[in-house]
Amino acid sequence: MTILDDITTSAPASRTAPDQVVEPGPDLRRATAELLRLKEEVGRGPDPEATRRQHAKGKLTVRERLEVLFDEGTFTEIEPLRRHRATGFGLEDRKPHGDGVITGWGTVHGRTVFAYAHDFRVFAGALGEAHAAKVHKVMDLARAAGAPLVSLNDGAGARIQEGVTALAGYGGIFRRNTAASGVIPQISVMLGPCAGGAAYSPALTDFVFMVRETSQMFITGPDVVKAVTGEEITHNGLGGADAHAATSGVAGFAHDDETECLEDVRYLLSLLPQNNRELPPVVRGGDSADRRCEALADLVPADGNRAYDVRAVIEEIVDDGEYFEVHEAWARNVVCALARIDGQVVGVVANQPQQLAGVLDIHASEKAARFVSTCDAFNIPLVTLIDVPGFLPGVDQEHGGIIRHGAKLLYAYCNATVPRVSVVLRKAYGGAYIVMDSQSIGADLTYAWPTNEIAVMGAEGAANVVFRRQIAAADDPEAARAELVEEYRSELMHPYYAAERGLVDDVIDPADTRRVLARSLAMLRRKQADLPERKHGNVPL
Repeated sequence: MTILDDITTSAPASRTAPDQVVEPGPDLRRATAELLRLKEEVGRGPDPEATRRQHAKGKLTVRERLEVLFDEGTFTEIEPLRRHRATGFGLEDRKPHGDGVITGWGTVHGRTVFAYAHDFRVFAGALGEAHAAKVHKVMDLARAAGAPLVSLNDGAGARIQEGVTALAGYGGIFRRNTAASGVIPQISVMLGPCAGGAAYSPALTDFVFMVRETSQMFITGPDVVKAVTGEEITHNGLGGADAHAATSGVAGFAHDDETECLEDVRYLLSLLPQNNRELPPVVRGGDSADRRCEALADLVPADGNRAYDVRAVIEEIVDDGEYFEVHEAWARNVVCALARIDGQVVGVVANQPQQLAGVLDIHASEKAARFVSTCDAFNIPLVTLIDVPGFLPGVDQEHGGIIRHGAKLLYAYCNATVPRVSVVLRKAYGGAYIVMDSQSIGADLTYAWPTNEIAVMGAEGAANVVFRRQIAAADDPEAARAELVEEYRSELMHPYYAAERGLVDDVIDPADTRRVLARSLAMLRRKQADLPERKHGNVPL
């Protein structure tokens, strides 16, 4: 026998003998059919009665919401088959797939966006260990991929049956919200209840949307408030959309229905970059950058004491008159809006003379500071339209910390490294002038209209201080006061005083405002700024 014969005869048979019967193995087609059946069942969600109850409240189901948010057919779900592993209190008998939250990614206007969405029909959307793990994973993926994260909130808070494990899940969400802050845009959409500690995740994100009547946010509900303080209030009165949009400032947007709300979320995403390393998308239409704005001469009265709506000015300057206002109902004496000028996204901050004469107060300072900081984080240039008589005086403002809150806006502007262009429309007095992105705190370019008055204070007040003795000694104090007021105005408040001293780069024809802004922003688009080496600044919170 040769070596080859030995190897051949000793090797095990590689094929089954013809007369041997083989049991059929797993059928891949059958297994795949079972998988598809299971996923179809998961996609339908819980029993139809739960869906009926959701619709009866005027709310969409979780998958209907995702269909509105994402481009058609682009949403990819992750971990749809995950189940909780908790026991006790009947949980071992209720283990629905997905565990009350849907996570994944898709595209919005063709760009990648991640999302997690509570399903109120499953455990009332309450968060447990498995639920939290799914949310943590999609948050980590969004940050790693450098793409925005949208949360669709409709949950009853922590799953009480899982105890402290659920609370730890919220801690993981808060930590990730903070780590992603200023790195990727984070948008919270409130579509149902959000109570207790759960409300802090939306508060940590960049933008909060709410729907009237169906969404509420509060730390302690009406029953607890009544028990502790004796105050009686409804859920919506305490933490509804209008309460947070107009009173607390927690919500930036309030809508009448979910579809309208989610469409606005899509629009907001079209104005934002994917992350802090990218610029916002440029979308040029047919509105010429050199278009003259002749209407501005009629929109803004030359008399500094007459009110007007600064939103009409914004509408005239930006592309196609379109802008997206943030916190429209809160702190209305300042307007903050996203818009485009020659296709480039800009953040507009403008004093609103129609409300409180456009003064800065506690809430206006906070609102503008947050907006400036958000724009700076995501490479959105800032355009500041100035018409401010000062800070609001009063005991309530001083005791409420106007110094501290005003410093927030000052800090935000001084810390901003994005392109910054400001335009003085009419008056700019005192510390408020400095705070509203004056050249002295780092504005790249500053312009003024020929009606500008830039001074420490108004001429009347200044004359009363500077010429106090002359006025008191005059035979006709009122006539002397009028003459001295005019003298002060002509000497120190004429339209070219700041320009002559280099504090304004140019005094421009109001009709040229759009053209000047477009050219300035185009020049500054690739602006580079050096930051000091530090762990972080100490923001005046």
